[in-house]
Amino acid sequence: MQNIQNTIDHLKNHQEYPADKADLVASCNELSDFSPEDKEEFAQKLSERTYNSAEEVIKELGL
Repeated sequence: MQNIQNTIDHLKNHQEYPADKADLVASCNELSDFSPEDKEEFAQKLSERTYNSAEEVIKELGL
């Protein structure tokens, strides 16, 4: 993932929780400052579950 800092910022400051994988991927896909490759990697690394915080997502992504 190339845009790590913006990903973390978005997850901590702009994403509402709880959020499941579909919510997170939909939110990511709406962001124009992320490359298609980053969006694809983001979607592939997330499990089909509900996340209660940015920290849970960041850990799952390996950031």
